[in-house]
Formats: sequence, C-alpha cells, structure tokens
Amino acid sequence: MVKKEMIAMLLAGGQGSRLGVLTSKMAKPAVSFGGKYRIIDFPLSNCINSGVDTVGVLTQYQPLRLNSHIGIGIPWDLDRNIGGVSVLPPYEKIAKTDWYTGTANAIFQNIDYMESFNPEYVLILSGDHIYKMDYEVMLDFHKEKGADVTIAVMPVPMEEAKRFGIMITDEDRRITDFEEKPENPRSNLASMGIYIFNWSTLKEALLTNQDQSGLDFGKHIIPYCHDKGCPLYAYEFNGYWKDVGTLQSFWEANMELIDIVPEFNLYEEYWKIYTKAEILPPQYIADTGYVEKSIIGEGSNVYGQVINSVIGCGVTVGKDTVIRDSIIMNQTEIGNGCEINKAVVAESVSIGDGVKIGFGDEVDNETDPHIYNHGLVCIGERTVIPAGVTVGKNVCIFGETDASDYPDNVLPSGRTLNKNKAGDEQ
Repeated sequence: MVKKEMIAMLLAGGQGSRLGVLTSKMAKPAVSFGGKYRIIDFPLSNCINSGVDTVGVLTQYQPLRLNSHIGIGIPWDLDRNIGGVSVLPPYEKIAKTDWYTGTANAIFQNIDYMESFNPEYVLILSGDHIYKMDYEVMLDFHKEKGADVTIAVMPVPMEEAKRFGIMITDEDRRITDFEEKPENPRSNLASMGIYIFNWSTLKEALLTNQDQSGLDFGKHIIPYCHDKGCPLYAYEFNGYWKDVGTLQSFWEANMELIDIVPEFNLYEEYWKIYTKAEILPPQYIADTGYVEKSIIGEGSNVYGQVINSVIGCGVTVGKDTVIRDSIIMNQTEIGNGCEINKAVVAESVSIGDGVKIGFGDEVDNETDPHIYNHGLVCIGERTVIPAGVTVGKNVCIFGETDASDYPDNVLPSGRTLNKNKAGDEQ
C-alpha cells in the first residue's frame, strides 16, 4: 500500500460572494491575482515548496475555470504517478448524495481518497489566502509537541481579534480554550484555517461527527478533539498573510505588490510561486506609452499611461489612456483616450474609446454597499462598455451594455448595472 507521511486537502469550493461579480462565474480561488497568477497558486506553490506532493483540491462552486487551471498539476510539479494533485468535486453515491455542506463535511466525503495514501498526517488548507508558508516547519512543530492537532495562528491587533476564531494557549503553546469571534477576546492569536491532524485523530473525529449538519472544523471537529482531551497546539506564523475575501482587501493586496520593496515578494528564487502560464510574447510599451510603479503581464501592449496599477496578461491599453490605482485582468481591451481610476476590471472586458471610470462623489452602492465600497469600481468578466461614457464611484457593471444604459452618457456613483442575469458558465 502507498504510504505518504503528509497529504494536503485544499478547500477550494467557496463562492466568495463578497468579491461581487468577480466570482459570479468562477470560484474565488480561480480569480486572477497579481497579474499572471490566480489565488489558488499560492497554497499550491506552498505545498510543493514544502515538499508536500499529494494534494486533493475540493471544488464545488463554478469549478470549470479552477479545474482547467489546475489540470494535472504540471506547473506545480504535481503531475505524479503516485500522489500529485487530484480535483475532488462532490459526486453521486448510492445512498445520500450531498453537496459539500461545511468545511469538514467536504473532507469527510473524501475519506476514501485520504485512506488510499495511508498518511500519518493530513494538512487542511483554504484555497483563498495569499501567503508563503513552509508547512514542513509546522509539521516539525507538530511532531515536537506530540500534538494530535496543530492550528496555525497569527497574532492580530487586539481590537480586531473579535473578527476571528481566537485560540487561548498556555506558555507551551498548548491550546487551553478557543472562542469564535468573541466580543471580549482573551487572546490575539487568530486561527488561519490551516490545520495539521494526525490521520487517526481526524478520521475518528469525522466518523463520529458525520451526521452534524454543516459539519465544520471550527464548530464541530476542533471542539470535539478538545473535549476528548487530544493535545491541541497553536503554531504561530509571523509572515505575510492576507485574506482576499472582500473587494477592498483584494484590491489592497494587489496594490501592495507594487511597492518599491513589496512586503510580499512574488519573485523570490527560493520560494517560487508557480502558475499555469500561456506562452506569450513579452510586454510591449510603445513610444507613446509610460509605466510607473506597476506590474505589466506578458503579452500586454501599452500605448497609454499606467500608474500604480496591476495589469494582467494580453491586455491592451489604448493611446492617450491613463490608468491609475487599478487592477486590469487578462485579455481586457481598453480603447484610446480613457481615464480609469481605482477600478477592478475582470477578464476579457472591452472598454470603448473616451470612457471615464471612477469620477464623481462617493455614494453608497444601491444594491450591495457591503461589497462595492471604498470608491472602487468593479467591472465583471466579458463586460462591454460603450465609447464616451462616464462612470462614478462604488459602481458595479456586468454584461454587454450599450449607450442606452447610460442616460446622458453617465452612470452615476453608487449604481449597479447588471445585464448578466441569464446565462452561466457551467
């Protein structure tokens, strides 16, 4: 029988609803990040850089883009005869067929997959965080402490602690108690949703709790292990870690990449971030083009100005166009004479000549103020914006729009223009 010391289970089924129209056609881990990457590239690259060569990726919501991106795992050197990467969607069983209903339920439904590798340890990861972490160091800590469960934690400012699951530990880092989003936190060690379990401990906890509705690690599995007296330890991580679950945090994390000395460096030799990349020609900056403090993806042609922005691959920026503080994803075409400020533009968007985006006063978004805020404009995948229109702030546009959607050639701040109600990728 195959025996692996540690295998990873990567939870990548999330819809990511707080990213708005960016995730209307794809799971959050498949969203573009930092030019040529996708969010899932980070945990996958961490795995192979940490010597973990067996990864099960659990998909559910809109999995098409994610599945084709991962393929057989070649970019991450995860195309192995034994192990490698496996995409694990929910599947039909003879009895009781279910979607994945919680983080631990998804793992429970793949117990046979894990069993087939007879691992000593199972690493549970989330597919939607941006960070670099050596899981081998965490495993060494787990072994050294004789832990059954090790939870990666990160110190957060005390005033923010109530937004997280908080671990309370003794001086040896053994977890004595934990609280989910406590009103008055007793510690500032926030769970990162990264766990190492002894396989025997995890298996028993999953089998015992399998009938809990929405079986979840934080709500059911961890408390069960704690109540049983299993040794639980907190592994403190002090590197860069970003949850890009909201449009604002997604925009901020991209903008941090273009600092002169970025806190998060995509180009370190010893800790490479791998991705599935098409073979594209190099970037082309025309005589009329100007680039300042930006990332420009391969195959992009810049005839205008790009300042403080992240531009994906195969993007065209027209002549006399000025882009500032924005994220423009792959294969988007931007016409001549445009001005784009603080926008997140998804893949394969077409923007006509003379379009102005991000102009006007800041007004709360009319449909989803909790998603579209901080003055950001969000434009969904394959959207078409006609020439000569002006778009305000906190605006969302999605679908093939035409001049009739912009009375007096204006879409005021705070508006949502969604013409993509019908039709779906799957």
